[in-house]
Amino acid sequence: MKKTLLSIATMAVIATGCQHKAQLTSGINLDNFDTTARLQDDFYQYACGGWMKNNPLDAEHSRYGAFDVLAEKAQENMRGIIDSVSAMQNEAGSIADKIAKLYNIGMDSVRLQEQGAAPLMPYMEEINQLKSREDVWAELLKMHRRGNHVLFGVFGEADKDNAKMCIAWAYQSGLGLGDRDYYLTDEGNNKNVRAGYVELMTKEFAMAGYDKLSGIRADKLAQMVMSFETRLAKSQNTRLENRDPQATFNRFTVDSAAALTPNIDWKGYFTAMNIMEGMESFNIAQIKYFEEVNRVLADTDVEILKAYMAWHEINGAASYLSDDFVNANFDFYGKLLSGREVNRPRWKRVTATVDGAMGEALGQLYVEKYFPAEAKARMETLVQNLITALGQRIDMATWMTDATKANAHEKLSTILVKIGYPNKWRDYSGLEVKDDSYYANVVRSNEFDMDYMLSKINKPVDRDEWQMTPQTVNAYYNPTTNEICFPAAILQPPFFNMEADEAANYGAIGVVIGHELTHGFDDQGRQYDKDGNLNDWWTEEDAANFNTNKKALIDAFDSCIALDDPELGLIHGNGELTLGENIADNGGLHVSYLAMQNAIAKKQLNKGEMDGFTPEQRFFLAYAAVWASNIRPQAALQLTQMDVHSLGRNRVNVALPQVTEFIEAFGIKEGDGMWLAPEKRALLW
Repeated sequence: MKKTLLSIATMAVIATGCQHKAQLTSGINLDNFDTTARLQDDFYQYACGGWMKNNPLDAEHSRYGAFDVLAEKAQENMRGIIDSVSAMQNEAGSIADKIAKLYNIGMDSVRLQEQGAAPLMPYMEEINQLKSREDVWAELLKMHRRGNHVLFGVFGEADKDNAKMCIAWAYQSGLGLGDRDYYLTDEGNNKNVRAGYVELMTKEFAMAGYDKLSGIRADKLAQMVMSFETRLAKSQNTRLENRDPQATFNRFTVDSAAALTPNIDWKGYFTAMNIMEGMESFNIAQIKYFEEVNRVLADTDVEILKAYMAWHEINGAASYLSDDFVNANFDFYGKLLSGREVNRPRWKRVTATVDGAMGEALGQLYVEKYFPAEAKARMETLVQNLITALGQRIDMATWMTDATKANAHEKLSTILVKIGYPNKWRDYSGLEVKDDSYYANVVRSNEFDMDYMLSKINKPVDRDEWQMTPQTVNAYYNPTTNEICFPAAILQPPFFNMEADEAANYGAIGVVIGHELTHGFDDQGRQYDKDGNLNDWWTEEDAANFNTNKKALIDAFDSCIALDDPELGLIHGNGELTLGENIADNGGLHVSYLAMQNAIAKKQLNKGEMDGFTPEQRFFLAYAAVWASNIRPQAALQLTQMDVHSLGRNRVNVALPQVTEFIEAFGIKEGDGMWLAPEKRALLW
């Protein structure tokens, strides 16, 4: 009898609230503590020092924390699902067959070594044959269809004047180092990064054989690409500039864009991408950069453009080729950039590839096996409690006018909540997986995903679509759909514990919920109305008060130390870059704490001590446990330069002193390391 692979089991609805509180644990793991640390001086070390000692970094990781523990667990679960699928008699072309075939071809190390650079060679030969700027443009179109966004990228996103519609957005792209600052500043390790990048290009140009095809030495090719990408970097927005939603929305018609950048054939581009039909207008997110791309296409030597394109083909393929390519890429992106000592085992890398190619198909199996219905029901209750508490916090905001409060309540009341898994699953019937090469299948998957993304443009936004798979250990808020999403994989300890008293859950997953809700009202999210349109619904007075209040967070995270390393130097946090996330943490803490107090008033949790801690203390200890981690100096430096999130230690030791309830819960006094004077505490939501 043939097995049914992707049928979701009917889940019985299990009533909540029937557990006896005496059976619940405190939700606090005492082994996580370092009781030699004085919590009043270093709460992070006190709450997480034991965890850090018991979970030292292994050679595989540059950072290992609570998120990573669950991500590793999810990957083990994915491996088990793939193994089960592979053991079945699968119908050719079925989802099960595609999962098994892609995994097996990625795991076939013998074939990968035998093929070497062969899967890449057709692209190298094609690029080498380009003769003119017209040829270069035609090749760019092909590369973009394969998901390799040289020079720039075009994606489908909501129209910020009419968020119910999806339009094309043109973005800056095309830097192999990912961020402009690596090319333009000497902060931290950037000089060594640039030298290592040139070394990587030199090595892989030779391994791919492009030096012989082009007749140009590999080291010369590398220098050509480095100089060209540095030129591009000089015109790209900084990460901070890209946080401004007003500045990055610039509507153009095809004709007006052609007038601005005549060397970019926008009509030809959109026609080649099959999105010209219905194209009334689109967004150019970074105008200055596209003006530079326009110049580049006119004045750059064709051989330089060819070298640049060849490099991006090589770099995009390297992780899916023979071990010499994989190892060279890891030596740079893994070791030099993040400090990892060894690469992830092959099964983890290949599982991640399968997950990236068919994530919702695996997610459907994941929730069937690992996500209980009662967890979703209890989360739904928690989310509603947090929404209620945020409404209360809005009413309590003395700096906000009544008119703006009314608008805030309206936005809050219309937030779409997604928990666990989608109501409908993506169709992968159009994805083709063949028994030719690992990289060829990755290219087909990229083309499939590009077609899927492009097919949304010039059509209504699908609010039922998820931006994360159920097996993702994360959560998000999307301002244009005004939605919060909590995938199944994050709904586990230490974030969410079905066996714990709710004080710990409010401190962990409750703050995560409050964090995502607050994103709707942070420095970016507040600029979107309840319908997701970019529409400033605040009075000038409210905006001025908000900007005054947020300065306390900017100053606190600007002055905190992100890294103090004898080789990499002293690096401070970036309060402007991380502002949105820090506002969300601040709001999440305040909102979830109030929700817990509401629950205490309703006798929904144990208001006495458990394991020697009050509910208020358990709340903050559970919050800290979420950010327990060990991190290498190189990774700390990389994240501080690139990430909009503060490092885990600072999300505890810098964020918590802003919260008066934390100061009171642990009796922190002036002179203690965790003390912050009341007038310096940020209070937004």
